[in-house]
Amino acid sequence: MKNIPVITVSGVSLAETYENALISLYEQGTRFKTQYDKPGDPLSIDCTMNMTILEPETDPMIHMAFPGGIDDLKEYVLELKGYKNHWVKNMNDKSDTRWEYTYHGRLKNYGVWKDLVDGASTEVGPFKVDQIESVINKLSEQPFTRQAQMITWMPNLDNTCYDPPCLQSLWYRILEDEEGVYWLNSNIRFRSNDAWGASFMNMFGFIQFNKEVIAAGVAERTGKTVKLGRLNWQADSYHIYGKDIKAAKERLFERISEMAFEERTMPFNDPFIRDMYDGAEPVVIQKIKEFDERH
Repeated sequence: MKNIPVITVSGVSLAETYENALISLYEQGTRFKTQYDKPGDPLSIDCTMNMTILEPETDPMIHMAFPGGIDDLKEYVLELKGYKNHWVKNMNDKSDTRWEYTYHGRLKNYGVWKDLVDGASTEVGPFKVDQIESVINKLSEQPFTRQAQMITWMPNLDNTCYDPPCLQSLWYRILEDEEGVYWLNSNIRFRSNDAWGASFMNMFGFIQFNKEVIAAGVAERTGKTVKLGRLNWQADSYHIYGKDIKAAKERLFERISEMAFEERTMPFNDPFIRDMYDGAEPVVIQKIKEFDERH
């Protein structure tokens, strides 16, 4: 094989689209080494993936195969809203083992990073751009603009760092229906997306980010009702690591013929699930606080 497969899938809900993408990857993907393989690991399964979630807020949203719980989903959403931005390292301190970036930090404060200057942690950089505010303003002033975009990649840091951002860009445009409702459409691109270990949480997180940050921001400025239109998700490398293939087969691929789709998924808007999700917020905030105190 000389070409990396390009796979296109779609579904109404997040859970349906996620499952379609995993099955298509498993059946049509190619085999690849990765720089993170350990001796003896099987080759990963990889492709370029383009998936479209037609109705991001429609149930069933949650797929039972994702490796995590409801509290993990809430924690990731809070992370995307900036609750862990202070976990970022001083980039010139080789002994600092904290994160090299957060997605929210790159979107909210693009162009700056932290370094040690005269022994103190200091924000440095040539400029500082609040891309989130810019996108909300652009969409509020001109909903049909093609310029409502945010990026994460900073070549001065990311070309040489060990774990550069997987998320690359977010693009937004609004359609207005006959009743005057705004529908926020989005394209989100990842250069690398761990299909089994991370992609569900990534997609769930950015659906909530789009709703709670971007759509809510536009609604506040315009007085319009803003709902989520389709989400197109592009992953240059959509992969299942070799070490995870066995678990993916046992938890999903070998069980599809035995289980109804409803048994493999959960409705996010079920009152019990929503209570669990909303109730996790103070627990997660306390968890972050306790981590801060230990470090």
